[in-house]
Amino acid sequence: MIYIYSFLFAGFVSMVGQIILDNTKLSAGHITSIFVVVGAFLDTFSIYDMIITHVGAGALVPITSFGHSLIHGALAKASDMGIMGLLMGMFDLTASGITAAIVFTFIFTLIFNPKN
Repeated sequence: MIYIYSFLFAGFVSMVGQIILDNTKLSAGHITSIFVVVGAFLDTFSIYDMIITHVGAGALVPITSFGHSLIHGALAKASDMGIMGLLMGMFDLTASGITAAIVFTFIFTLIFNPKN
């Protein structure tokens, strides 16, 4: 049953993004930023952790999980190191994803040529 919940949650987030994209003048970058902020907001009140518990990895796939990871790491490090932990902790959980995105982007730009 958790597979169905995962699929439905990720599909719901995608559907909401598509509805916003189709019915407003916001660009994909704006919508992505909104979803990151929503994920961070939900994690601030531990709501996103409850969602992850109920739907599993389906909540870790959409872009909202990036905001969750940013705030989750910052709050965990802040409890240990204080105000400096907020700044350092943001990148603890997200460092591998950001690094992978940069490395793979570099590799793919060497392999493929843009059409324009």
